[in-house]
Amino acid sequence: MFKRNFGMCCQPMNNCGCNDPIVEPAINKCVEREFCHEVNHICPIHTHVVNKHVYNHTYTPQYTCSEENQVINNDPGCCAKFMNNGF
Repeated sequence: MFKRNFGMCCQPMNNCGCNDPIVEPAINKCVEREFCHEVNHICPIHTHVVNKHVYNHTYTPQYTCSEENQVINNDPGCCAKFMNNGF
């Protein structure tokens, strides 16, 4: 029917003018775009402090001394040899 070859005009008998545009195949373009977003995050950090009180017990001996004095009185006296005391 219509002859459209490389910009040539149609045949005059088909009533097409030479000024009709030639529709080429579509050219697809791909445009890639990046959008950078800053996302703030809150990271809670809790510090728990454990205080350890260590009591080391040491024992130091404290020596005491007691003294007892016993008195044995061997005093026969002057008349002891004459007493009847069971001996």
